[in-house]
Amino acid sequence: MTKPIPPDSSSDSPRQKKGRCPRCRKEFLFTSVAQHKFFPFCSQRCRDVDLGNWLTGKYVIPGKEVPKPDEAFQAPEPESDDDGT
Repeated sequence: MTKPIPPDSSSDSPRQKKGRCPRCRKEFLFTSVAQHKFFPFCSQRCRDVDLGNWLTGKYVIPGKEVPKPDEAFQAPEPESDDDGT
């Protein structure tokens, strides 16, 4: 029995890599991160669903809660003079 001939590694075609979508866990092939416009996701849909989860607060990074902008800055009360003016 003869062994199969491995592909020529000196060919000009870029080598494909396997990725796994963090959203749906589906495997996908890509040649480079720069050429795969949805990386690390498999599709625009998975990318949009993930972004929506961040924007609606389903995903959070643990830590101290940051005050809302209107609570973070309180304008100082105007100082009144002791003579009533």
